[in-house]
Amino acid sequence: MCGLSVFVSSRPSAGTPDPESAAAFAESLETMHHRGPDDTQIEYGAGIAMGFKRLAIIDRAESSQPVHYPVDGPQAGRWTMVFNGEIYNYRELRADLIRQHQATFATQGDSEVLAAAFHYWGAAALPRLRGMFAFVAYDHWTGTLHAARDPFGIKPLYLMETADGLFLASERKALLPFSGDSGAALDTDALAHYLTLQYVPDPMTLHRHVRRLPPGHRLTWTPAGGQRLERYFRPQLRALNLQPQAAYHAIRDALRDSVRQHLHAEVPVGTFLSSGVDSSAIVALAREVKPDLHAFTAGFAHEGYSEIEVAQDTAAQLGVRLTPTVVTEDDVLRELPRIVQLLDDPVADPSLIPLYFLAQTASRYVTVVLSGEGSDELFGGYMIYREPMSLAKLGKLPNGMKRGLHNLSQVFPEGMRGRSFLERGTTPIEERYYGNARIFSPAEKADLMRFTADPHTKITAPLYAETADVDDVTSMQYVDLHTWLPGDILTKADRMSMAHSLELRVPFLDQAVYAAAAGLCTELKVPAGERTTKHALREAMRGIVPESVRERRKLGFPTPTRLWLKGEIGDWAGALMADSQAGHLLDLNYAQRLLREHRAGQGDYSRKVWTVAMFCLWHAITVEKSITPAAPRPIAAVG
Repeated sequence: MCGLSVFVSSRPSAGTPDPESAAAFAESLETMHHRGPDDTQIEYGAGIAMGFKRLAIIDRAESSQPVHYPVDGPQAGRWTMVFNGEIYNYRELRADLIRQHQATFATQGDSEVLAAAFHYWGAAALPRLRGMFAFVAYDHWTGTLHAARDPFGIKPLYLMETADGLFLASERKALLPFSGDSGAALDTDALAHYLTLQYVPDPMTLHRHVRRLPPGHRLTWTPAGGQRLERYFRPQLRALNLQPQAAYHAIRDALRDSVRQHLHAEVPVGTFLSSGVDSSAIVALAREVKPDLHAFTAGFAHEGYSEIEVAQDTAAQLGVRLTPTVVTEDDVLRELPRIVQLLDDPVADPSLIPLYFLAQTASRYVTVVLSGEGSDELFGGYMIYREPMSLAKLGKLPNGMKRGLHNLSQVFPEGMRGRSFLERGTTPIEERYYGNARIFSPAEKADLMRFTADPHTKITAPLYAETADVDDVTSMQYVDLHTWLPGDILTKADRMSMAHSLELRVPFLDQAVYAAAAGLCTELKVPAGERTTKHALREAMRGIVPESVRERRKLGFPTPTRLWLKGEIGDWAGALMADSQAGHLLDLNYAQRLLREHRAGQGDYSRKVWTVAMFCLWHAITVEKSITPAAPRPIAAVG
């Protein structure tokens, strides 16, 4: 886990950056110090600058970056590369490169292996990589820049092209000093998608001129030819004729091997532990290798909003040490500006708050943690995936009858029993489902937004077109794999862990685990007649995790946003919206009315209010610059 920053000039005759430009580049790199506090390296060349902030995990004494490859011979130094992430099969790749190409190496780490793999195999190296990565490699012989991002989008990579050249960085904040504009560059289409989804989907950002390299994509760039984007991996979910027991064994074997690979490090490694089967499976399998495993969990003082007791019971049954953290409202108010600043774009998922404090506590004990992200998307873990089954009877009605029932549902008062069922059951899946979070409806956005923008279906329509031949549950998973997973789940995991220089690894998002999950039929994921999800994963973990855990529904670090907004945090949110200069973008009177009605108990508008408040906070920090986040202060763990 590290932070990288790169600039390549568009002028063929460009020389080494002048002192003022070099100082600006170094200052921008420092905005990502939290990503790599162990070492800082910057190299300047003719028309190029490469900076790196290192969090040393593997080959700590060597493997500094930028990496130059080859180390000797007629092509010595042809490539310069910076790389954020981990390649878990680098030792096997190293052996293949030596055997096939007599490759030589100066270090024992994975970064040089990645550079060598790209040197000898080119883009064909990408499908062979087992890990998480975002890298930039510059070919000095051809003047071509290459970049790639891992298949699922675990590691971020931002890019911005200007008249001066191409800029790339691990976080957007490192690019903005070179953007030449400010709030006027806000992308209103991206904001509209945020108001629907609670995050900005790839490749967009709220800054019109900054984009993210999408997951599973590679980029080439030359001053003359500009950008060329290619997709090298697309996750597919296609049911195979699998025998259940064979599927369970394949999942168990793949996950066990993935966890073993993800434990490799030269620093202390721990795990996160919540209430569900995902993290419990990782803890149980990690303990097979590492008996002294240290696990971490978080919760809130509010009744019903803490997984600490459940996690403590699980940890006791698995025989691992657990350190819990209790998050208070004072903690939230103090750290929220810093959290939003770290995100680059607002993510209105409240669960990132306990994740921030959880990572803060874990970083006092370990440098690497394993976590359960990706399991729900691969194995069908969200309860919403059961919706097509509950609506199946309505879906079989003649189209004319469905239209009539849909019109009838619109007449019913909001909140009336049966209204939502009729409305959802008579709405096509392509219009009904656009991801795990559905904040403002199109009609509500029309009241809230003071601008017009693309509908959310512009993001999801191509994904539904690609899954026209599968069932609705699989289509929903596919949408989430391509939008929700990288846009929300993995973004918050990366930012909240890196905020504390903690490397977060995700064993479920391993190529072998993906292969074991991709061929599952819907009945093995969300079987009819059961109330649980992830059936195949639960069966695969039989005898590995305690039975009480194997059948338990996941809570996922629940956050008491509904209660917060009725107290001091609600006061803060109201004042924030009242003072905001974002009124030309959003009708903040509308949002404040929702807050008042929420506080009066006239409805639960917590998610809507929170989404607007997080944008206003982001706007105050990034555009208005009226709020300056304070440096983080540690909070105490329990026990």
